[in-house]
Amino acid sequence: MQSQDVAPRPPSASAPVLDVGRAEAALVEHYPRLVRLAYLLLPPVLGRGRRVLTAHSLVQRALPRGRAATAVAPDGTAGPGADPAYAFLRARVVRTALAADPLRRRAARSRRVHLPPLMPQVWGLKLFPRSGGADELALDQQLAALPAPARAAYVLRGLEQLPEDAVLRVLSAAGVADPGAAVRQAERVPDRTALLASPEFDPCSLQARPTDLLRRRQRGKAVLAAAAAVAVCGTLAALPAGGWGPDGAAAPVYARNASAEAALDPAKLTRVSPTAWRTSARLDFAAWPARGDRTGDTALLRRALAVWARPGGDVRLSATPGTATGGPAGPPQLLYAGDLDGARVVLLHDGLRIARYAEPKGSASGVALDLARVDGATGAEAAAVVLNRADGNVRYLTAPWVKKAARQDLRAAGSEPAALALTDGVTAPLSGPAARAGACTSWPALRLTGDFGAYVLGDLGELTPARLTTGRPTATHEASSAAAGRTWAPFACSLSVLRSQGVRSVNAWQYAEQDLPDDSGTAAWVCTRADTWRGTGSQVLAQLRVPTVRYGAAVARSADVTACGARDPQVLAGALWKSKAGSWYLLAAGGSRTESITASNGVTATARGNVLAVPAKKGIRPELKGTLDDGRTVNMLR
Repeated sequence: MQSQDVAPRPPSASAPVLDVGRAEAALVEHYPRLVRLAYLLLPPVLGRGRRVLTAHSLVQRALPRGRAATAVAPDGTAGPGADPAYAFLRARVVRTALAADPLRRRAARSRRVHLPPLMPQVWGLKLFPRSGGADELALDQQLAALPAPARAAYVLRGLEQLPEDAVLRVLSAAGVADPGAAVRQAERVPDRTALLASPEFDPCSLQARPTDLLRRRQRGKAVLAAAAAVAVCGTLAALPAGGWGPDGAAAPVYARNASAEAALDPAKLTRVSPTAWRTSARLDFAAWPARGDRTGDTALLRRALAVWARPGGDVRLSATPGTATGGPAGPPQLLYAGDLDGARVVLLHDGLRIARYAEPKGSASGVALDLARVDGATGAEAAAVVLNRADGNVRYLTAPWVKKAARQDLRAAGSEPAALALTDGVTAPLSGPAARAGACTSWPALRLTGDFGAYVLGDLGELTPARLTTGRPTATHEASSAAAGRTWAPFACSLSVLRSQGVRSVNAWQYAEQDLPDDSGTAAWVCTRADTWRGTGSQVLAQLRVPTVRYGAAVARSADVTACGARDPQVLAGALWKSKAGSWYLLAAGGSRTESITASNGVTATARGNVLAVPAKKGIRPELKGTLDDGRTVNMLR
C-alpha cells in the first residue's frame, strides 16, 4: 500500500474542548506509556541515562499551561471511543521529542530540549533501563539508524497500534515535512514491534549506578569555583582526537587493587602462539591465538578492559543467563582486536567467559559489552564466536583448527552447503535465522570443517552458537552427516523457542516411529533437548511429524527435567490427532525400553510396546504412564 501525505485538520468550531484537569488525569493514568513513547523517539546520541530524564521531562511538560480549556483538533488519531485527552498529550510528546533530534533544522525550537531538563533531576546516581536480550539490542540499533520521523512512524504503529492514516496525521501535526516518506522508511525495519513493550525500553523501571564518587567528594571540599573549572579543562585537554579518554566508556575507579590493576594492563594480556593448538592437550579457547589488525592498539585494548571491569551507565551490557558480569580476576586472553563493519571489536577470554567489546568508529558513544559463559567448552563448542551482527547477518571468528566454513540450511535435507569465505579466521557474513513470524522455509546454520571433523552450529542470538547433534542421548554425534540432516530438517524451526537462553548444545533424537490409524502412513516422534552452559534451565521438546505435514509439531515441552538426556534417556509423550478419515485419536510413544503405555482421564486404554493409538474425543486432556522393561514407570512430558 502506497503511503500518502495527509494534512492535519485545523481546529474548527466543532472541535472538542479539553479541560486541563482532564488532561492531567489522562497524563497520570497513561504516564508510563507516554514516557516509553518519548524514550523511544528521543535521539540515541543523548545516551541512555540522559534519554530517561529527558523523556520524563518531556511528558511532564506536555500538560497545557494555565487552567484555561484548550481546543483540540479532531485529527482522527484518537480512534473511535479513545480518550481525546490522551491523543492530545501524545501529539505534544511526539512533537517535542522530534524537536530534540540534532539533525532536524529546528534549532530555535529544540534549544530547550537539548539543555539538561529542569525536572526531574537525580543527583549522585545514573539511571538507565534494564538491558534486554540480543533481539532488543538489534532493534534498538536499527531504530537508531533511522531518521527521527521514520523512528516515530515505526513506534507509533508498533507501540500505539495506530493505523497508517493516523500515523500520517500525527507526524504531520508534529511538523514532519514528508510523513509518507517517514512511513516508507519505517517499513524497511523488520516487524519486531512486540519488543517495544520489553523492559529494555521502559524508562519507568530503572537500574541505578553511582556517578563519580571520588570527584563528588573532592568537589565538596573545594572552596573556589575556579579550581573546579581548571580540573574540567585539564580533563578535556587530555582527551585524544577521537574523543575517547584512557578508559573510554568505563565507570570511575572505585578502589585500587594490584590484581585489578594488572587485569587492566594491555601489556599483560595473554597472547597464544598461532601454532599452540597443534600440541595442546585440549581443543578449547585457551588454544586460540590473537587475531585482527588492532592487536597492537594499546589504547583500544585499555578501553575494552576498563569497560569490562567497570561498565559505565551508557554502556549497552548484555549477558547470557547465569553469566557473571564482573570484571576479570586477572589478565585475560586476547582472541581478537580489529575493525569490522564500521566498529572496533575486541574479544577476550578469562577461562570462564567470552567478553565482546565493540565501539563505533568516529563516535564516543554506543559502546556495547556482551558476555557469555564458555566454561568447559571444547571441540565444536569452542569452534566459533560471534564477532558482529549487522542487517540480519552474522560474522564469526573461528578456531585456528577450522579450515572451511559453509552455510548449511537445516530445513533442506540433502542440500549442498554453500561455502563461506574465511579470512584469518573471520567468516564472510552469514544470514541469521528469520526472527519474524510466518512460514519457516529455511534455517541457516554454520558448518565448520577442520582437521578434527565437521561441526554444525546454530545461531540462537548469543555470542557462542549452539552445537547441534543427533542420536540417542548416551551416544550423540555431530549433525554433519546426511542422516543427521534428515533428522533435523522437519524440526529445525523449533530452535526459535530456545533463543537467548544460554544454550550450549541441542540434540535431536528420533526415539520412535508409529503406524497411524486409517492407513494414514507412519509418524515420527522426535525428542529435542537443549542443555545450557549453567547446567540448569534445560529445555525438552517432544515433537510429532505426520506424513501430510512438512514440519514437526511440538506436543510437549518441559524444563529442568532429566528426560531425553544422558542421565535418563527415557521419554513419553502423547497428542490428539485427526486422521484423514476425520476421526480423532490419542497417539503416544515412548523410548525403545518402554514395554507398555496406559492412558486415562478421558480415555481408558493400555497398549503393549512403546506406542499407543486409540480413538478419543476432541478436547480431552489425557494422562499417560509408561512402564519400562525394568519395572520403573516414566511420566509423560507436558
